[in-house]
Amino acid sequence: MVLKRKIYLEDKPRDIALKECLEHFEVNRVTEEVRVSEALGRITAQPIYANRSMPHYHASAMDGIAVRAEMTIDAHENNPVHLHEGTEFVYVDTGNAIPPEYDAVIMIEDINIVSEGVIEIIAPATPWQRIRPIGEDITYGEMLLPQGHELRPVDMGALLAAGMKAVPVIKQPLVHIIPSGNEIVPVEENIQPGKIIEFNGTIFSGLVTEWGGQPEIQPIVKDEPEAIKEALLKSSEAADVVIINAGSSAGSKDYTASVIEEIGEVFTHGIATRPGKPVIIGKVNGTMVIGVPGYPVSAFLVMDWFVKPMLAYFLGIPVKERQKLPVIAGRRIVSNMGSEDFIRVNIGKVNGKYIANPLTRSSSVTMSLVKADGIVVIPPEHLGVEQGNLIEAELFRPVEEIESTILFSGSHDLCIDVLSTFLKEENHSSKITASHTGSMAGLMAIKRGEAHIAGVHLLDPETGEYNISYVERFLKDREVVLVPFLKRKQGWIVAKNNPLNIQLVTDLKEKGVTFVNRQRGAGTRILFDYLLSKEGVLPEEIIGYDREMFTHLAVSAEVNMHQDHAGMGIYSAAKAMNLDFVPVAEESYDLIMEKDFYESDKGKKLIEVMKNKRFKRTVEEFGGYEVCTDKDPVFFNQK
Repeated sequence: MVLKRKIYLEDKPRDIALKECLEHFEVNRVTEEVRVSEALGRITAQPIYANRSMPHYHASAMDGIAVRAEMTIDAHENNPVHLHEGTEFVYVDTGNAIPPEYDAVIMIEDINIVSEGVIEIIAPATPWQRIRPIGEDITYGEMLLPQGHELRPVDMGALLAAGMKAVPVIKQPLVHIIPSGNEIVPVEENIQPGKIIEFNGTIFSGLVTEWGGQPEIQPIVKDEPEAIKEALLKSSEAADVVIINAGSSAGSKDYTASVIEEIGEVFTHGIATRPGKPVIIGKVNGTMVIGVPGYPVSAFLVMDWFVKPMLAYFLGIPVKERQKLPVIAGRRIVSNMGSEDFIRVNIGKVNGKYIANPLTRSSSVTMSLVKADGIVVIPPEHLGVEQGNLIEAELFRPVEEIESTILFSGSHDLCIDVLSTFLKEENHSSKITASHTGSMAGLMAIKRGEAHIAGVHLLDPETGEYNISYVERFLKDREVVLVPFLKRKQGWIVAKNNPLNIQLVTDLKEKGVTFVNRQRGAGTRILFDYLLSKEGVLPEEIIGYDREMFTHLAVSAEVNMHQDHAGMGIYSAAKAMNLDFVPVAEESYDLIMEKDFYESDKGKKLIEVMKNKRFKRTVEEFGGYEVCTDKDPVFFNQK
């Protein structure tokens, strides 16, 4: 069977697509025995840390071509650039590994084919555009789930992505789940670059069980029309509903819509949402078939929008609606006209107001669902939401749990996750929800009343002092408290045995090292800029200066993949990935909080846990830390 991929998708309103879906769904209601999954709904006995990054290689985020960005600099409408396949570009599909000699991806829609093996572009590419970096979703060593956590479907998917095995679940009505894709492999397989563990199937399975269905995950199907056709025909004869995962978009291997159209009917291909647009709704042998996008966030939403109502309809029960809560946008959220936009958010109650901060918008990041407290819907007629606007959130967690949450903003440190675990042990309803935004952004969150605590390590180049001058300058109108927390070592994170012998900031320039930087406003970035200035080195003389990572572990993950890379970070992040560490400075990492929170019951409990001897011992066993909670707090602007 020779099929052409479908490039153009519909923009059908979601509610119309669901209405048509239910109208075509022929229900055969039956009663079956229910079997309970061994893991879904179980409670974790200890914190679970990732033992593998996801993705573990640089992956294409789009269907297109991989290029060297420097070769496209001169591309313009009046100056088209021609590139030759094999030497100057290679074709890649979404999820493909990027060959090491290339550093950017151009979308397939943005190229013109000139002749066999020759393409033309009219706009330059920028380094690392449309490439998913190593650890974008999950980073080795980060906490996936805390102790005392009830496992949900997205949690199980995240565990699979980190190397954990799937668990059988109860099933009813019968729903066949067909994973598809040349790049996905079973969890038991030793994965290689370009391959991804199949974990979406387990997320779907958990959702179907939660909604009263009986899921049955089928063998992985390759991106081949005949294989897809055979799987769909077989499952449509056996199941009440068939879900096929991936192959629903417009990539070179996306055959699902064409196959369903050939052997059945397609009612919808594409809806006006972000994410989740490339959904397929059709019918084969009288059985409803839902084509679900491959990216896990898109997939979760499509399941929620279509499969959940279908199973409720099958069972003759109403669709369970999530609790809704008015919240205030902690940051500006930009959207596009014409599509419903679904934004995952963290929510906390600060100064009597519910504050919602958006998580990553990427539809490939499973952990954004694991960490999310809820979701905000931006209607298709809106361009977004301004910071401070009142909006409505659909909750993934109970309001009571959200109200007990301590909202953290600021610089990333592993000890914040450890502190959250100890807090939950001592006070079962409390936890810390962390947004790793950088030290300066943390201070601004305190200033705007959008966080309970901020983690900061900001060096004042004039005095050599940490944090004090920044609090005095930016929080002069707030009654705040600086709570001494950690002394920690900052230094060069380098490959094992430090093969390039990186000792000084000047070594980065002189030895042509590719540097892995932190984001603007991060304390580590400020320290690095200070070191550059001190030695008279310009940022543009550092290879990789403009490429930013948002956590110390992400920096370590990048260095771990490349012997000729180096980064700046904390010792514990280097240790987590068995890398070498060259100390550069000892810094103060402190917590800033409003006085009212510091004196509240919640604040007192937090301080009590921070002074716990077992907590101190646990942190210092990581190495590179000294816990300073025995020092007196510093009060500012007392009235």
